Amino acid sequence: MNKNITHHGTTHVGLDVHQKTIAVAVLLPGRDNPVQWQIDNTPKARRTLARKLKLLWPGEMVCVYEAGPTGFSTQRQLAKLGLACRVAAPSRIPIIPGLQRKKSDKRDAFKLARLLRGEQLDFVVPPTPEEEAVRDLCRAYRLAVKDQTRHRNRVGKLLLKLGVVYVDGKNWTQRHLHWLRGLKLEDALHQTVLGDQLLALEQLAGRIAALVESIAGQAREDRYREKAGWLRCYAGIDTATAMLILTELHGIERFGTATQLMSYCGLTPSEHSSGQKERRFGIDKAGNAHLRWALIETAWHYRHPVRVSRSLRLRRQGQPAWVIARADKARQRGRLRFTKFMAKDKPSAKAVVAVARELAGFLWDTLQGPAAQRASPAAPPKPQAQHRQKTAKQHAA
Repeated sequence: MNKNITHHGTTHVGLDVHQKTIAVAVLLPGRDNPVQWQIDNTPKARRTLARKLKLLWPGEMVCVYEAGPTGFSTQRQLAKLGLACRVAAPSRIPIIPGLQRKKSDKRDAFKLARLLRGEQLDFVVPPTPEEEAVRDLCRAYRLAVKDQTRHRNRVGKLLLKLGVVYVDGKNWTQRHLHWLRGLKLEDALHQTVLGDQLLALEQLAGRIAALVESIAGQAREDRYREKAGWLRCYAGIDTATAMLILTELHGIERFGTATQLMSYCGLTPSEHSSGQKERRFGIDKAGNAHLRWALIETAWHYRHPVRVSRSLRLRRQGQPAWVIARADKARQRGRLRFTKFMAKDKPSAKAVVAVARELAGFLWDTLQGPAAQRASPAAPPKPQAQHRQKTAKQHAA
């Protein structure tokens, strides 16, 4: 490689980051063929890469890699070393049909560099290390809740298979748990399986309680306290869910409209229409899965008749009246949406997704803050209005 070549414009660098290696593709200005090589995925190798890129091709340079399990360590290190590095959203990367059957690390790196040059990539906003730590705490809570649901389903399926049915009320209440602990099955091996699942549920309950307490401590911090209190005014959203929503968003200002937030959550319908044919399908699920889970789980609460429970009344104490009004409006509209879907014999899953999508709009509006703080300046008069005003002044003269 010639170190004396002078390049004009921006150099685009695609990185295909894996656990042990990074494939590098450098797309120089005015050239279509990349310069490619591979390095180890270590801090030392990344420092060497930054020095090499700045030495060989001085000038404006932008790097990009796809968000994934390797996190944001590469982006943060390259940024500290003076290289602009972006992280592409995987679900928004365009598909090139001709390259789908030929896949390699070098091809993926070149594809990212070419899409970056063509401005065809959408980027994620990397959180700070502190924000990422709180987000991981909230995700641990979500995973623990999912594990709890799995173990409960296993217990239910075991008893259903054995013909043992609980008929004295709702499942997983304290009364139901007391009944399960005292249940005696005919087969000793089935009794062992049931005891193992109940022990796992007890351990998960302790884990969830500890995680909720830790999340509540973070919710009392200044950067989260106000907005977490606003979200807790909504039915079905307590501290853990409110913090999960806030940490996954890490800045509502990133979304200019409520529709953008709905799309980020993956709650917008997918479509495959062509010519005179219009075909629409279920939600695209192209966004943040953790945030989508939180909204859908919250939306299930809106199928019940509208009422303010004691716990919700306590959560609303000291909160602004405008937040409570919006939360009540969301509750009423969510209940109305459920009623309409059920009247048309639609599946409840479709209803809850529709409510979750609408709930995302309400949350976006609430997190913008009071309407008085975000009132837009008066729009300038339209040309026709200006002409009418000018004519009226001439007649008056």
